[in-house]
Amino acid sequence: MAPLLDVSDEVRAEIGEEETRRLLAGDNAPGTYDCTSCRTPGDSTQERTSTVLFVGDETAVLAFAHAACIPSQVVPVAEEQLQGAVRTAGGGGTAPPAPAVPFHSPVRPAPVPAPAPDAAPRQAVLGITCGLIIVEEALHPALVVEPTGPVARAGATGGGDDFLPLLIEQGFMPQLDLSTPPSPLAGWSVLLAMGKLHAVLQPPVGGAPAAAWWQAHQPLQVSDGWRAAVHRTNAVYVYAGPVGSIGRQPREDLLRDALERACSRGQLVSATMPLSGT
Repeated sequence: MAPLLDVSDEVRAEIGEEETRRLLAGDNAPGTYDCTSCRTPGDSTQERTSTVLFVGDETAVLAFAHAACIPSQVVPVAEEQLQGAVRTAGGGGTAPPAPAVPFHSPVRPAPVPAPAPDAAPRQAVLGITCGLIIVEEALHPALVVEPTGPVARAGATGGGDDFLPLLIEQGFMPQLDLSTPPSPLAGWSVLLAMGKLHAVLQPPVGGAPAAAWWQAHQPLQVSDGWRAAVHRTNAVYVYAGPVGSIGRQPREDLLRDALERACSRGQLVSATMPLSGT
C-alpha cells in the first residue's frame, strides 16, 4: 500500500523528483514512525504523514510527522545537531535532538524589518522571551520581541528608531490595553518543531515559501507550561517594543509589569499568530 505522504514543494526541491517519487511509491517511506513533533507513534499507511527535512550546512535528515501536528517543510538546524542525530540514529528517520538554549536568547536579525546591508553597523539584534500572560482570566502563550538597538528603515540615514512603524506597516497593531487580546495577523505564524521554538514566519511573497521574520540560531527551549498553553489555544500572542522599552525580565510577573509600562507609554505593538507545528 502506498503511504499517505505529504511532500511540500520546498521539500521536493531539496530532495529532488526521483527521491520524491520513491517516497510517494513507498520505497523509502516508513510504515510506522515516531512523529518528529509530538513523539508519539504514527503509521504512514493509515494516516496523513508529513515529510520534514532538517537541513544543516552539509547534512540533511528526512523525518516524518503526523500531518495534523506539523506540515511538510524544510527546517534549518545547526550542522552539529544533524551530525549527532546521524551518529545516534544510524542515518534513519529519527529527527535530530535540539539542545536546550537560554530561555531568553539573542537571535539573528529578522529579514523584516532589519536594516539594509549598507546600514550594517547600526543593525540591531532581536531578543525574544517566551512567557505566559493572563488575558481575560486565562493563561496564554506569549512571545516578547525587543531589539538590542534602534532599527533603521532600509536606506535611512538619520538616527531614528523605525522598529514600531515598520511592524505596524506589516500589520501589527498598537497595544493600548494589555487586558485585551492582540488582533490576529493574517499570514503570520509561530513555528514549533520537536516541541521547541524555531521561528516566526511571515507571509510568502510571489508564490515563494513562507520566510522567517525571526529565526533562532538554535531551537529555543520552552517551558512545559508554555507548551501546554499553546497546545490548548493553538495561537501565540506576540508583543514587540523598541530597544529599552521592556528589558530582560527574570520572572513572568516582572515581564507583565514591563509590558504594562510599555503599553502605557505607547511603545507596544502586538499580534495574535496561529501555531505552525506543535
